[in-house]
Amino acid sequence: MQVAGELTRTGAIVLLPIPMDGITADDEPKAQLGELHLRRIDLADRIVVIGNRTVLGQSTMHEVVYARAHGKSVDFAAA
Repeated sequence: MQVAGELTRTGAIVLLPIPMDGITADDEPKAQLGELHLRRIDLADRIVVIGNRTVLGQSTMHEVVYARAHGKSVDFAAA
């Protein structure tokens, strides 16, 4: 949230993903939320991944690959 606040203060429109804690990979809601994350990427000019760039989860890595494949700039920021 700190990085989102900093970006907002610079005039950026920040779209945050919905945490999927407690939802297993087999759950339909996870697939639906994952699809919404990709739609957010479609709307974005660039993506900022918060956290350790060397330890990305499977979903985050998929989103980074998707973003780059669609010509989006991907930046990383420490949490």
